[in-house]
Amino acid sequence: MMVPPISDERSGLLTFLAKQRAAVRATVRGLSEQQARKAASASDLSPLSVLRHVSRSERRWVVAGLAGRPLPGLWPITDWENEFVLDESDTVARWLADYEETARLTEQIVAELPSLDVPCALPEAAQWSARWVLLHLIEETARHAGHADIVRECLDGAKAHQLVDQ
Repeated sequence: MMVPPISDERSGLLTFLAKQRAAVRATVRGLSEQQARKAASASDLSPLSVLRHVSRSERRWVVAGLAGRPLPGLWPITDWENEFVLDESDTVARWLADYEETARLTEQIVAELPSLDVPCALPEAAQWSARWVLLHLIEETARHAGHADIVRECLDGAKAHQLVDQ
């Protein structure tokens, strides 16, 4: 389904990000915990590991980057090599709830910005504006949604358009 026409840039960016989030969430819909953890190739990418990664990445960029709030355990990144490695505490329900909270925080923080030209509050990210962060998150989320689509199709044959339209 196409995104309806958008009247302003901020709403447009948030709407397109929300659409990509929905695509990622759809890739875990109807899977057992075991299926959601299964990688379909030599990489660690599974539908659940992608969901976990995009939630954590968005939270890092928006909460730590844009808002400059501390994120112990998430920022700074200390274990990048294991970003897609799951442990027993990683469940579909946990990461769906986390992603919902991340989306809520993003909407709130972006709504409070006086302009999309505002630089990130985190000093090491100050060269990037809120606009750049949102565009990057759309790109990053869409890329990983595609990864998760392919993994899901390998697991049970479900195709992205079928999952998103449910």
